[in-house]
Amino acid sequence: MDAAVVTPRVFNFAAGPAVLPLPVLEQAQRELLALPGCGASVMEISHRSKAFEAVLEDAKSRLAALLGLPANYRILFLQGGARLQFSMIPMNIVRGTGQPADYILTGSWGKNALKEAQREGTVHVAWDGKASNYDHVPTDAELQLSPHAAMVHMTSNETIEGVQFRRAPAVGTVPLVCDASSDFLSRPVDVRQYGIIYACAQKNVGPSGVTVVVIREDLLARSQESLPGYLSFAVHAENNSLWNTPPTFAIYMVGLVARWLQDEIGGLARMHELNARKAARLYDVLDASGGYYRGHARPDCRSLMNVTFRLPTPELEAEFLTAAKSRGLVELKGHRSVGGIRASIYNAMPVAGVEKLCEHMQDFAQHHPA
Repeated sequence: MDAAVVTPRVFNFAAGPAVLPLPVLEQAQRELLALPGCGASVMEISHRSKAFEAVLEDAKSRLAALLGLPANYRILFLQGGARLQFSMIPMNIVRGTGQPADYILTGSWGKNALKEAQREGTVHVAWDGKASNYDHVPTDAELQLSPHAAMVHMTSNETIEGVQFRRAPAVGTVPLVCDASSDFLSRPVDVRQYGIIYACAQKNVGPSGVTVVVIREDLLARSQESLPGYLSFAVHAENNSLWNTPPTFAIYMVGLVARWLQDEIGGLARMHELNARKAARLYDVLDASGGYYRGHARPDCRSLMNVTFRLPTPELEAEFLTAAKSRGLVELKGHRSVGGIRASIYNAMPVAGVEKLCEHMQDFAQHHPA
């Protein structure tokens, strides 16, 4: 075979699949042909083998340690992304209760979750930010919760609109279900405030193909036996996420990312400090531009993961993206539904990437007046 051509790495601001920690990629590269002590790639070994069992348990234990997971919670590794969970959660948690499910709508992904839940049973919108084009999240006083809801669903961080909850909303004793796909492991959370936390991996946790579900054990009893096996949380929990062949390589990568967070970053509190510093740097440039860059989210609800903004005209936005690419800054185009610019600065985005983007923003505004 011809010698490989080495392509320099760019600063990848994609919303997902997103940037992964370089040390994780390098370790996966070293171990790709043969998992240590195994003599075969992790992609080649049986999911029933002792070697993969060790990979699975390492990933679970590291996630549990990072989250400070209470003993009455289980970690499941599933497939289908957040979109399958939009259906699977109401199937397991709402079906058979005769109770409605409350949904807090703070952006596009919350609306997608609601749409799927409506196929399963009665839903109630506890709050909808549509009137302000989803530029903020609600206060507890603004929530109109059902008196006897089976669950309350929230999206902790909306990648498209760039808004984020600073803390969990107060919902009483009703199980709070959180789609944390885009900020999972980016900061400490009190897991005890949630009945379920779920996240597709391809933002902060690993490659696409695996979804992490953290579920309180008492909620497993709601999974009815009439559910198809793969759609039952109880079945997956009983079989330690091995009821079917799981995404073995993706789970292996989740374990490596968790190890990176523990050993090289120093835990979620330290990760949150770094993320807050990166976001503050970008928002400071945005705010100092005199309106040239217009952020979408209200300042008190700004995301630390997805910085969304507009330029004075669509033509300038196109020029901005072209110029950014020439500087090795890629995947900055906003979601097709809202346009503009979106800089996704997940855990693995280095400070150097944020600094280079800030320099580009300042230079572009200076040389391309509105």
